[in-house]
Amino acid sequence: MKQSILTALIFMLFANCVYSQPKVKTGIEVLRERNFDILKGKRVGLITNPTGVDSRLKSTADILFEASEVNLVALYAPEHGIRGNFTAGHHLEDERDEKTNLPVYSLHGKLRKPTPEILAGIDILVYDIQDIGSRSYTYISTLGLAMEAAAENNIEFAVLDRPNPLGGEKIEGVITRSGFFSFVSQFAIPYVHGLTTGELAKFLNYEKMLNKGVQCKLSVVEMQGWTRDMNFIDTKLPWIMSSPHIPHVESTFFYPISGILGELYAYNIGIGYTLPFEVFAGNNIDADKLANDMNALNLPGLIFRPIHFRPYYSHAKDTEQHGVQIHIIDYKKAPLSLVQFYFLQEVRKQEPNKNIFNDSKSRINMFDKVCGSDEVRIQFTKNYKVDDIKEIWYKDIPEYKKRIEQYLIYKSASVPQLTVETDNH
Repeated sequence: MKQSILTALIFMLFANCVYSQPKVKTGIEVLRERNFDILKGKRVGLITNPTGVDSRLKSTADILFEASEVNLVALYAPEHGIRGNFTAGHHLEDERDEKTNLPVYSLHGKLRKPTPEILAGIDILVYDIQDIGSRSYTYISTLGLAMEAAAENNIEFAVLDRPNPLGGEKIEGVITRSGFFSFVSQFAIPYVHGLTTGELAKFLNYEKMLNKGVQCKLSVVEMQGWTRDMNFIDTKLPWIMSSPHIPHVESTFFYPISGILGELYAYNIGIGYTLPFEVFAGNNIDADKLANDMNALNLPGLIFRPIHFRPYYSHAKDTEQHGVQIHIIDYKKAPLSLVQFYFLQEVRKQEPNKNIFNDSKSRINMFDKVCGSDEVRIQFTKNYKVDDIKEIWYKDIPEYKKRIEQYLIYKSASVPQLTVETDNH
């Protein structure tokens, strides 16, 4: 009997830890508490994927479909699909959602921007997708294109806001230059942009950054409890894999650390192994020396350890790789996007005759697009010194901060929160 009671108590304690109340209410939960007020009497189209869930992991598609106040009539799928069953880059076809039997229109196949035909009969488009805070992640490109379509077709647009997993205080990288806009750098924002999806939508809309300066009738259903100094772990919300190589919330921290370098396929960054975006490795690297050299840089909040592994798929599949695993020991202090350039600086000392840009000519264009400019690569490869690109990397940020200030919904914990029900900018 005593053992049974003890077991029950342990189970209750464990359950309480696992299901502890999140500190943040996301847009879908706030909207539900408001009895879906902005959707009543309207035919609703929903852009979402598996990350669109409430804190109990029920999908927004199912929540809206089951709500008597809501007339959900169509779903729109970004990269990876509504239910997350497609790999990166996979071109999706239109289909029917097995659970709701609603039509699913692909926004990552023949179309990336909704057409009048697939928007026919829609009064309001709702967007509920978890972003990861880096410009090159394509969900925010889908956001912008859908906003353009809404504006052009006189359809309302609503964003159900979610946290920026990187927080709202880290902003890094050049603003995308003319000639380098693409689906992986759709907008003139820094590589680490520091905005929630709702804030970004306001910025794009009211700064007339959408195609031809169009503006949609935008509303943002704001979160409750989120502050700019919070990363996703701080929210206590459950993390849903946002794509196959972002399986854990910590993956969002590492994506900007190595994702630009990964475009070259010159070194392995953990894709194809169990540590996506968390390593820098190659065939002929002296792992111990590299770890010592990286640690000698004294990059705040980061430690590097030697690692040896064989990728199971993708670049360098089944070949021995040697390098470093990146460990973040103080996220608030850690730099993110320049770390991959520090790696290139240090590994160059071991492989002075290896020219990764000559060896990866077919990938240079994608590297530059993700960077947002070719200026970074051109300047860096003169001496392979990070100091040569720091000014370029950060010079746009002061002006960017001034431009976004009026669109920020959330403040840091030390500053009183704004309480705004609707977007009346």
